[in-house]
Amino acid sequence: QVQLVESGGGLVQAGGSLRLSCVASKSIISIAAMSWFRQAPGKQREFVATITNGGTTNYAVSMKGRFAISRDVAKNTVYLQMNSLKPEDTAVYYCKSFSPTYWGQGTQVTVSS
Repeated sequence: QVQLVESGGGLVQAGGSLRLSCVASKSIISIAAMSWFRQAPGKQREFVATITNGGTTNYAVSMKGRFAISRDVAKNTVYLQMNSLKPEDTAVYYCKSFSPTYWGQGTQVTVSS
């Protein structure tokens, strides 16, 4: 079993930045991939970004260039740096592990206009 704990969400003005963290309870090298998803009110959960255990990254088209996923293997932590935030980025952001598959509890990001 893998426990994932997100943090770093909050309220920020449009154009601002936030960095989310996801701490895993086991080595992220042993997990095939770590991803961020988000879910806005009344909408389906959507993919944001992923990083494999080999370090390969991939992004949703709409977020590429503004968001960056990274990791600190020694800390079992994956980060999501979010820049130039927009009100439409407001959502609960979730961390997800693949193989094994687990979800974190989510962290709220609110971007005011």
